[in-house]
Amino acid sequence: MRTAEIKRRFLAHFEANGHTVVPSAPLPAIDDPNLLFINAGMVQFVPFFLGQQAPPYSRAVSVQKCIRTPDIDEVGKTSRHGTFFQMNGNFSFGDYFKAGAIPLAWELSTKPVEQGGFGLDPEKIWATVYLDDDEAIEIWKQQPGMSPDRIVRRGKKDNFWSMGIPGPAGPCSELYYDRGPAYGPDGGPEVDEDRFLEYWNLVFMQHEITDVRSKEDFTIVGDLPKQNIDTGMGLERIASILQGVDNLYEIDEVRPVLARAAELTGKMYGAHSGKSAHESHPDDVRLRVIADHVRTSLMLIGDGVTPSNEGRGYVLRRIMRRAIRAMRLLGWQGRSFEELLPVARDCMSPSYPELEKEFGRISQYAYAEEDAFLSTLRAGTTILDTAITETKAAKQAKLSGDKAFQLHDTYGFPIDLTLEIAQEQGLEVDQEGFRRLMADQRARAKADAAARKTGHVDLSAYRNVLDQGGPVEFTGYQEVSRESRVRALLSGDGASLPVAGEGDYVELVLDATPFYAEGGGQQADTGIINVGGGRLEVIDVQTPVPGLVVHRARVLRGEVRTGEAGFAEIDVTRRKAISRSHTATHLIHQTMRSFLGESATQAGSLNAPGRLRFDFNTPGAVSPAVLQDVEQQVNEVLLRDLEVHAFITSQEEARRLGAMALFGEKYGDEVRVVEVGDYARELCGGTHVARSGQLGLVKILSEASIGSGVRRVEALVGIDAFGFLAKEHLLVSRLAELFRVPGDQVADRVEQTVTALRDAEKELEKLRAQMVLGGAGALAQQARDLGGVAFVGTEAPEGAAGNDVRTLAQEIRGKIDHSRPAVVAVAARANGKATLIVAVNAAAKSRGLAASDLVKGALSGRGGGNADLAQGGGVPADQVPSLLAAVEKAVGEAA
Repeated sequence: MRTAEIKRRFLAHFEANGHTVVPSAPLPAIDDPNLLFINAGMVQFVPFFLGQQAPPYSRAVSVQKCIRTPDIDEVGKTSRHGTFFQMNGNFSFGDYFKAGAIPLAWELSTKPVEQGGFGLDPEKIWATVYLDDDEAIEIWKQQPGMSPDRIVRRGKKDNFWSMGIPGPAGPCSELYYDRGPAYGPDGGPEVDEDRFLEYWNLVFMQHEITDVRSKEDFTIVGDLPKQNIDTGMGLERIASILQGVDNLYEIDEVRPVLARAAELTGKMYGAHSGKSAHESHPDDVRLRVIADHVRTSLMLIGDGVTPSNEGRGYVLRRIMRRAIRAMRLLGWQGRSFEELLPVARDCMSPSYPELEKEFGRISQYAYAEEDAFLSTLRAGTTILDTAITETKAAKQAKLSGDKAFQLHDTYGFPIDLTLEIAQEQGLEVDQEGFRRLMADQRARAKADAAARKTGHVDLSAYRNVLDQGGPVEFTGYQEVSRESRVRALLSGDGASLPVAGEGDYVELVLDATPFYAEGGGQQADTGIINVGGGRLEVIDVQTPVPGLVVHRARVLRGEVRTGEAGFAEIDVTRRKAISRSHTATHLIHQTMRSFLGESATQAGSLNAPGRLRFDFNTPGAVSPAVLQDVEQQVNEVLLRDLEVHAFITSQEEARRLGAMALFGEKYGDEVRVVEVGDYARELCGGTHVARSGQLGLVKILSEASIGSGVRRVEALVGIDAFGFLAKEHLLVSRLAELFRVPGDQVADRVEQTVTALRDAEKELEKLRAQMVLGGAGALAQQARDLGGVAFVGTEAPEGAAGNDVRTLAQEIRGKIDHSRPAVVAVAARANGKATLIVAVNAAAKSRGLAASDLVKGALSGRGGGNADLAQGGGVPADQVPSLLAAVEKAVGEAA
């Protein structure tokens, strides 16, 4: 049974039993500041389990895409570890409990295939339960075909679930499938979890815990007011069982990638080992790593993550580079992702059709990242070869940990390749020193992250306000002012306030508000709220928890009390300017996609009064010609004066209509779609103009890179754009007047002038060099004899550049008879500092004189170079005579 079919049957089974099918949330965890990626099926439902939000359904089912990377080094070594996996889950929010969850799981597991089930043999299924969960045991005994002998009690370590923090928790029941004696000894899950493979975990959330000291050490304070169900069935686990393969790397969504990698590298998977992944040959481990990491890369880029040096992008980069590295270690020197990514796409698109549609964008990022890494590998290999040569020349048997760390940290060169190449050259690597330096770096990074961490602030005060009064109604789409009532006043630390007086800064919650809270790239509204005898200036509006709009304001006069009626009024001029910018962002987004392809998707934005910032994904710079075309087409849309229309619809219908959605954004079942005529259609919760003509004008100012594969366009809108063009017109007019040419020739004349100036500078530089070097012969003839050494000490002409001074010293040295020992010292003054350069010929070196020693002697140890030529400086310019005298004295004493 193919994995896509397993997924379909799982969703269909629970949908037929009254569950709402909830789409997978995107892999980037946008709602939890402590998570980079969704790592469990229940993550998107956490607010429901914690009581932070009221669930819109009592039963739900999903197949959630997940990423886990803490055990990335174990990938390929065991049958259980993979970075990307899919978690089937059914959830009950205060609806059914154990008596509902267990039969539903048993029915799907054992129902014949022809009836829509998985068709597992009931006599091969084992169930584990928590030690004292007699209720679950009795329910299991009632399932047809389940023997009491196959129901096992286990302790907290295995069969009690919590999030590791105070909150909901409870016992769980796990389902295991006996894969047969070929996989290990008999006796159930407690004896061998390779033979008895866990495939489903049913969590019974019934307790509230506190004082959590560890996974097994906490205090149960009582039962939850509502009992919940959270289950997780690893899709890859159940697929390996139903497809009769040994591990997750061999299922239909992964094995073809592994097979293609084996074909390219000339390896035969499984030729060196038995059934157990623990006994795997290194080649098999590498093939599994490749298959897992290529699939993971596909899914991450598919969900909008792009390679970078931080956060989610760094995780993706590391995963991709591990796959590329593994291919090289297997002997493949060509481009890997070009060969493997299309195979992964074909494997995954039956479950995720969007991968086929988005493959152009996905492959563009993947291939560019591989090319960059291959370049890194080439550069790193050259540096490593030099380090190996130096190590051997020093008759050392071990490459230093410092050098290995430098290669890894500075050049991105993997330690595995360093070890491999060094071993081929008969050298070891100081791995202990490397690990120590890596640990030091991690400690510094961890301390820095802790200092900047702002996640998980206490939101309890906001949740209390929300619980007591429900969501705040936002009316700003239809009106710019309204009457309302003060529901709550909060201080900066979250404390509830009965009253606030003049000069106080407070957080104010109304029953309903026209103020737009910052979100979706759009800045918050500002304005005035009059309450009773008080007046407040709103300076910011935020949504700290979903459904609650909080106005951050300063009391201008009088007093404001909780429960009083008031009148809220936004700054209409500001709102209109921001709305123009937001609509312009939609138009630029659509137009960029028209010119650059659908891969040019939005990666961030800022919509402020009269200006916008639009970030988008694309591998390289956008040419000025394309930017000009984009700007012209956007402004042509403004001239068409298209109607801007917003409406609410289902997420499914929005997709059918072709509405663009942003990667990483989480949308509900109902979404708001904003259309600009027939030109642009996008999911958006922001405010917009009524017609495109109201924008007036859009002027693109700049385009630049802000990260790997992400570009930024900045633009002005409306009167701000007109003002910018007016200033430019005045500037061009002034230049046209100065150059005495028409305005359309100003650019050419400026370019000619700049070119002429550069040529003149080069000519001046040449003349200056000739002036400096012209006296070299005369200075050489004036060399004084110091004990048989010809010595020249001179100050360079004023204005001489650093390169000219070095050349002068070398020229003087070259004009002295080569058979005669010679030392030349030239000093120069620049920017209030003195520079000293010393040149020594071969005959002088044979007398024991070295340029580097002479420079350091004159400058008290400062300076650098070698025995032939050295340089130093940094002392006040008035020390030039003393520097030359110090060199002369040292030469005389040495001679």
